[in-house]
Amino acid sequence: MTVVVPTRDNLRTIEACLRSVTDQTHPHVELIVVDNHSSDGTRQIAEGIADRVITAGPERSAQRNTGVRAATSEWVLWLDSDMILPPRTIALALETAHATGATGIALPERTIGDGFWTACRALERECYLDDPWLHNPRLVRRDYLLGEGAFHPDMSGPEDADLRMKMRAAGAGIELAPIIIDHDEGRLTVADVMRKRYYYGRSIPAFAQEHDGAVTAQGRAVLMSYVRNHRRLLRRPGHAAGMVLLRVLEAGGYALGARRGRRDRVARAAR
Repeated sequence: MTVVVPTRDNLRTIEACLRSVTDQTHPHVELIVVDNHSSDGTRQIAEGIADRVITAGPERSAQRNTGVRAATSEWVLWLDSDMILPPRTIALALETAHATGATGIALPERTIGDGFWTACRALERECYLDDPWLHNPRLVRRDYLLGEGAFHPDMSGPEDADLRMKMRAAGAGIELAPIIIDHDEGRLTVADVMRKRYYYGRSIPAFAQEHDGAVTAQGRAVLMSYVRNHRRLLRRPGHAAGMVLLRVLEAGGYALGARRGRRDRVARAAR
C-alpha cells in the first residue's frame, strides 16, 4: 500500500499529514512525498518522516503521476498535504475495495479550522457526505492510474473530478469507505478562496473539453445536495448565508479563471 503526498510550501500542515499516514493501523504503508521545490522547510520535515521524497512539478497532477510511477504497491492513495487521516482509514478503505471489487475508493472529507468562513466551508461539506456521486476517488489501483486513469497534466483543481468521470464512463467501480478524513483549511479568508478558485478555474476549459456538459451537471448536483440538506442549513442560518455568498464569489472566481484559461489555450495553439 502506497500513499502519495504532493506538496509545496505547506510547513503549517505537512507534519500532521505525514504523521497521520505513519500512524495507520494497516501495516507496511509506503509513504512518498512529491515536493514542488518548497522553500519554507516543508521538504526537510518530509525527509524526516517519509520513505522517499521526490522533487517534481510543475503542478499537482504531474506530482501525483510522478508519485504513482514511483510507488511499489498494488494500491495508491493520494493526499493533499493539509489532510489528516484517522488511524483506520487505509484499513477500512482496503476492506471496502476488497469487499466490493471496486477499482477506486472515495474518502468523504470534513473541513476543520478556525474562523467564520472556514465554518461556512465546513457546513457546505456536510451537505455532500451522503452523496456518493460528488465524492472523487482517493484510493485507486496503481495499474489503472498508470494507464487511462493518469491525472490530466493540463488540470490543477478539476483533475479529481476528471478521474471520477473517466472511471464511471469506463465502468470502473467507485465506492465510499465508511470513514471521514479531515481537511485542515486553517483560517479561510475570502481572498484565499478567490485566489484558489481563479487558479482552479484556469483548468476548466480543459475539463469541459474532456467532459461535455460536466460543469453544468456538477453544479446541478451541488445545488440538489443543498436542497436535500435544507434542514441542516436552516439550523445554522448565519453560516448558511455565508456559504451561499462564498459559493457566489467562487463562481465568479471560476469564471474569471476559465476566461484566462481559454486565452492561454488559444495562445498555446497559436505558437
